[in-house]
Amino acid sequence: MKRQAKLQRSHWISPPGSGIGAPALRRCSFDSEAAERSLEKWQEAAFVDDVHKIHAAIDSAKHGGSFYVEFRVKHPGGTPHWIVGKGQVTAEAPALLRGAFYDITERKSLEARLLALNETLEARVAEAREENRTLEVLNRIGISIVAEHDLEKLVQSVTDAGVELSHAQFGAFFYNVTKEDGESYMLYTLSGARQEAFARFPMPRNTAVFEPTFRGRGAVRSGDILNDPRYGKNPPYNGMPQGHLPVRSYLAVPVVSRSGETLGGLFFGHSQIGIFTERAERLVTALAAQAAVALDNARLYQTNQREITARRQAEQQLQQLNKGLEQRVEERARELATSLAQLKDTERRFRLLVEAVTDYAIFMLDPAGHIVNWNPGAQRIKGYTRDDVIGQHFSLFYTPEDRRLDLPGRVLLTAAQTGKYESEGWRVRKDGSRFWASVVVNAIKGEEGELIGFAKITRDLTERRMAEERVRQAQKMEAIGQLTGGVAHDFNNLLTIIIGNLETLKRNLDSAVDADRLARSADNAMRGARRAESLTQRLLAFSRQQPLDPKSIDLGRLVTGMSDLLRRTIGEQITIETVLGGGLWPAHADPNQLELAILNLAVNARDAMPDGGKLTIETANVHLDEKYAAGQAEVLPGQYVMLAITDNGCGMTAEVRMKAFDPFFTTKDIGQGTGLGLSQVYGFVKQSRGHVKIYSEVGEGTTIKLYLPRVHSMSMEAGEETAAPVARGSANETVLVVEDDSDVRSFSSDSLRELGYEVLEAENGRVALHLLETRPEIKVLFTDIGLPGGMNGRQLADEVRSRGPDLKVLFTTGYARNAIVHDGRLDAGVELITKPFTRAALSTKLRDIIGATRHPGRILLVEDEAMIQMLATEYLEEAGFTVDKASTGVEAMNKLRLVPGGVDAIIVDIGLPDRKGDELVREIKAVNPALPIILATGQSARTVRERFKNEGNVGIVTKPYTASDLLRALRDVGIRWNPR
Repeated sequence: MKRQAKLQRSHWISPPGSGIGAPALRRCSFDSEAAERSLEKWQEAAFVDDVHKIHAAIDSAKHGGSFYVEFRVKHPGGTPHWIVGKGQVTAEAPALLRGAFYDITERKSLEARLLALNETLEARVAEAREENRTLEVLNRIGISIVAEHDLEKLVQSVTDAGVELSHAQFGAFFYNVTKEDGESYMLYTLSGARQEAFARFPMPRNTAVFEPTFRGRGAVRSGDILNDPRYGKNPPYNGMPQGHLPVRSYLAVPVVSRSGETLGGLFFGHSQIGIFTERAERLVTALAAQAAVALDNARLYQTNQREITARRQAEQQLQQLNKGLEQRVEERARELATSLAQLKDTERRFRLLVEAVTDYAIFMLDPAGHIVNWNPGAQRIKGYTRDDVIGQHFSLFYTPEDRRLDLPGRVLLTAAQTGKYESEGWRVRKDGSRFWASVVVNAIKGEEGELIGFAKITRDLTERRMAEERVRQAQKMEAIGQLTGGVAHDFNNLLTIIIGNLETLKRNLDSAVDADRLARSADNAMRGARRAESLTQRLLAFSRQQPLDPKSIDLGRLVTGMSDLLRRTIGEQITIETVLGGGLWPAHADPNQLELAILNLAVNARDAMPDGGKLTIETANVHLDEKYAAGQAEVLPGQYVMLAITDNGCGMTAEVRMKAFDPFFTTKDIGQGTGLGLSQVYGFVKQSRGHVKIYSEVGEGTTIKLYLPRVHSMSMEAGEETAAPVARGSANETVLVVEDDSDVRSFSSDSLRELGYEVLEAENGRVALHLLETRPEIKVLFTDIGLPGGMNGRQLADEVRSRGPDLKVLFTTGYARNAIVHDGRLDAGVELITKPFTRAALSTKLRDIIGATRHPGRILLVEDEAMIQMLATEYLEEAGFTVDKASTGVEAMNKLRLVPGGVDAIIVDIGLPDRKGDELVREIKAVNPALPIILATGQSARTVRERFKNEGNVGIVTKPYTASDLLRALRDVGIRWNPR
């Protein structure tokens, strides 16, 4: 392609089909033989955006002589290619442009990739520069705060660094400061804002935004705090107060010391949103960690400075005080040398002493209880040599029973906690024999209070224990001898009266009858027998074996009713005054025995006032607390009704007061008293679960206070007793008398026949059961409690009632240990007449039993839920039962004692308001083991049945229950019914 010297822009470039872009590069020049092609044709192959480059290159060649252009052309295949043109204008005329075009597409692609790589490299260089700047800031602040001990400068440096690192507009550091007197308060420092910006605002509080920081729980970062759900929840501002710095981006990080204490917090803000990145949070967190270390160090430095100052002051004082230090040091050295010698001598003496002691086992234990030394006394008492036991655990000396209970572990624990453990118990020697030991274990602690070990001292008390046992046995025999001697003395006197008068009766029966003399002899014999009966009852009362029939008593009414009897008994020379408390609670006791106790106390008071005086009877409600009860014998804390009898007689000495309740102890002349009056009172009150106390001063008088347990519900008040004639029976009423003593059986049978009853006799339970099976007309079983042959009276009655519940039972006994009496009380529903009894008493008791009309089925329902109680009552009454209701355990126990004739079964809700149902069941079973009980529960029947598997005659009904469920449970425990 050639052209003339005069260059024309429109004629020099090859047409598109000339091969531009082909692999082989073609040179181009201007000469006279150039093809007649215009520049416009050539530029059609170039990109429109690059045409101006070509024009500009030609213009440049015209003026400068050099040609260079890079432009893009369209390849015939449609893909773009880069072309570079290079040329030079010739100097000779005509001027020609000689040059060549090259395809540089690959080079341009490489340049593009190099440009992208260069941009990435520049970005990374920028990041590295930022990291370098960050590291420089961290390094600078690290060096600064480590060397800085001034808290104010320190926190200012940290705050400035935080603003710089996080790119915040402003920041603050709130931190706690402790004064020398221990008072703590909060300060702050600012960066990027003036102090006045915060001066008029209160300190930050533990709001939802600030709390995580001040509690040390972690960083808080928000891109826009105004839209954060934690923001604006607390009055009075519900957000930032008016005039506060504009905060949209928010970042806060706690400053926590090595000990976990939150020292303060770094807070940063910016008026734009989204400023604080995760990187900023990490940097500020690292800064907070450095600040925490620096604050700890600054505090430590300040503390050290104070200590150094104090030490310098102390040194100055010490220098002033120790001008003669050398002399005093020498004196002290001599004293220490002397003390050391004395200490060594003391240790030597102590070692010799311990080694010489053979009556005590003295040895040391490490904190775990292993033996570390051993003295000869330990070897003598326990039988082990030093080589046998060093390193062994001291539990080696305990019995297997104590080891199972972990007694050795509890010994060390008690000694470690209290400093000392002391007790007595059985221990085991090497040969397996046991000995009674007194053990003292002392904890040994170091100067810092740490446990070093234990010192253990053991003494063999086996011989002393045996000696004490012999002394106790001798004292017991002496007491029994005194008791039997007193009983023998009084009974011999009474038997003399009875035997003598009976001999007189017999002699007069053989001779001419002297009716008056016979009557006197009979009366004397009867009085002697009555005195013997009274003596027996007093002995039983003292021993707490007398059957009691406790009832709910109005003490005020009882005392008022005894006024005439007391006046007649103690005489007119003594004034009686009664002080009856208002609102008096009902008491629980046997009224007959209580009247006898009051009469005994009144008679004793009369005897203490031979010249007359004043007798005061007082009643009141009292509460014995736990502190008082703990200091008394057999006293339970709780509510009691107090009856106090006071005289202004001669009083008692301390020695007499200590023996006043002993049986047969009396200060009266021989023949003036049995010595059983106060012992009877004591036994009766204790058997009634009460308390008795004597207060007396010589010459001032005596007060005896009886504390009887309170009853929480009253029974029907008893009416006035009137003397009734002897009640007679009829021939169609058959009584079975079961008595092993033939004389007593004969007397009982003859008395009943005289009263008009048909009588059958049996000497034991087996014969009685046979008669009951063959003689269905028997209406009453009159049985002694103590029967031979393996079946007592209570067992006989239970067996009979299991076959036919309609049979009436009357028990008799002279000593009813545990068959029908539990805790000194008759079992519920038990009828008893005690021996000796009269024909009149027997007739009255029998008529009461036979005449009693009770429905065949009586149920005590214990349920606190009113609707369930009403529904269950309806079920039971429809089945023909009489229902007594109770809502609490206390009410149930009271009704169980007070319901005439007792109940046939009890239905107990297992969840009661005042106690657990299972506790109530066990309490009922302790009083009446044979009484059927149904447990109503919402728990699993299998679980409840497992808990009561050892209790006899207990059934289960699960809630909610129907009438058929309840009746089926009653039938399972042997209760039958007659539907109405």
